[in-house]
Amino acid sequence: MTHRPPEPTIDRSITLHLRGDWGSANLHRVCGWISQELTDRCGPHTKVAVWNSRGFSDAVRAVGRGEVQVAMTTPVAFTTAALDGRGVFADESFPDLRALGVVPQRDRLVMGVHRSLGITSFAALRDAKPALRLATSVHDGVNYVGLAAHELLTRSGIDVTGWGGELLEDERPFETFEHVLAGRADAVVHEAYMLPHWQEFGADFHFLEVEQDVLDGLWRDYSWPSAEVAEGHFPGAPAFRTLDFSDFLVLTRADLADDVAYAIAWVLGETRDVLERQYRHIPPELSPVTYPLDPVTMGRTPVPLHPGAARYYDALPRP
Repeated sequence: MTHRPPEPTIDRSITLHLRGDWGSANLHRVCGWISQELTDRCGPHTKVAVWNSRGFSDAVRAVGRGEVQVAMTTPVAFTTAALDGRGVFADESFPDLRALGVVPQRDRLVMGVHRSLGITSFAALRDAKPALRLATSVHDGVNYVGLAAHELLTRSGIDVTGWGGELLEDERPFETFEHVLAGRADAVVHEAYMLPHWQEFGADFHFLEVEQDVLDGLWRDYSWPSAEVAEGHFPGAPAFRTLDFSDFLVLTRADLADDVAYAIAWVLGETRDVLERQYRHIPPELSPVTYPLDPVTMGRTPVPLHPGAARYYDALPRP
C-alpha cells in the first residue's frame, strides 16, 4: 500500500485572502477549489475571500506587498523576475515570494500572420514591412500577454505602427480572437493556444517561429523559456519554437504560516479530482488545465517552494 502525505487539520479558524482572475476564468476556479477544500480542514469560523485580479504582475505585487496571502498568476516563469527585480519588477523586487505549487497548463505565446500576406518568417516580415492590423493584449506593464508581445515584436525588429499598421489591444483573449474572426485583424500575437478559436481561423494563418537569438535574449534577461508547438497543432502548420506560456502558479510569501502552506499544497495534490472533473469533457491536449494532474509535477516550480508546501511534496511517494 502506498502511503500518502497526512491530511492536514488546522484547529484554529483562519481568514485568508486570495486573488484569482477577472472572475469567470481558470484562476478563479482554482481559488474556489482551494477555498472549499481548505475551509473543510480549518476551524469552524474560517473565512476565505477571493478577490478579482488580472492574474499578471498585479497579482505578484499584491502578494509581495502583503495585500493578499495567496494569488494565482500565469505563466509561472514570469514571476522569477520579481525575485531579483528584473523587467517590469525593476522598481520593486520581492525576494520573499514563495510557491505553493503549480496547476499545469501547457500553453504557448504565438504569432500568426494571414496567409494572404505571404509571410512565413520574421525575416520575411522585416523585409516586407506590411501595414499589419495586429490583435494582441494591452501593453501596460501588468498584462503579461501584452508585455511578451511587445518584447517579441521589438526584439524581432517588427514596428507595426511605424510601418503604417494598427495595434488592436484588449485585455482578454476572447476580444482578441473576435478581431481575427471578424476580419478586423490580419495578424495576432496571443496565448491560450488550446482554445477552439485558434482552430476556427488557424488554417488561414502562417505561424512564425521565433528566431533563436530572440529566444536566447528573453531567457537571459527575464528567464522566459521557449517551447515547441507540435506539428499539426494548428491546421496544416509545421512544428515551430516560440515562447513558453505554461502553468498557473499558486503564489505566497515566506511568512505564510507553515501549516496553512502545507494544507494548501495538500489540497492541490490530494483533492485534484475536484478540479479535474470540471475539465474532463475536454480532451487533455485542448484543455485549459492539462490533466491528469500529477502532484510531483505540481511541486516543480522556478519560484522557491514555501517550506510548508515543500514538506508536502517531499513526502510524496516516488516511482
